Amino acid sequence: MTIWNRRVVVFDIETTGLSPWHGARAIEIGAVAIKNGKIADEFHSLINQKVPIPKSVQEIHGITEDMLEDQPGPRTVFSNFHRFINDSLLVAHNAKFDMNFLRVELANLGLGLVNRSQCTLQMSRRLFPDLPNYRLGTVARYVLGGIPENMNQHRALDDARLVGRVWLEMVKDAR
Repeated sequence: MTIWNRRVVVFDIETTGLSPWHGARAIEIGAVAIKNGKIADEFHSLINQKVPIPKSVQEIHGITEDMLEDQPGPRTVFSNFHRFINDSLLVAHNAKFDMNFLRVELANLGLGLVNRSQCTLQMSRRLFPDLPNYRLGTVARYVLGGIPENMNQHRALDDARLVGRVWLEMVKDAR
């Protein structure tokens, strides 16, 4: 099965900090499912973890505790996301970060994660060695010629959409 006839899920997680092993939690998840080279489905949810969000982190993604108050908890969100991804290949920019949070959140529910993953950060370092840095915005500007105006960087669904577009461009020669 080639990459083009299998379902690929590109996802992004916004968190309360840098490490799930030091108490940080996932508070937003966004994903796009790609089939046959096109976005076929989307998944998005804020997550009420009932934990404080440091002000310095709020300044990055703009998610406040008030925004999470009436949102579903991790059991609902990650159970649904686990069904959404099924056995898809998972893609993320800095996949190690997002996969670590996803593994911890799923493990908290007694769910495993056997999906393979690809990292657009690693791919871009290999494919474009002369970029000044490998932040998503920099890679997207290089690969796509810019960032769509309606994209809200550092929000999970928009970042997943952007990573999806970048990934599709980076793997299009694999057809």
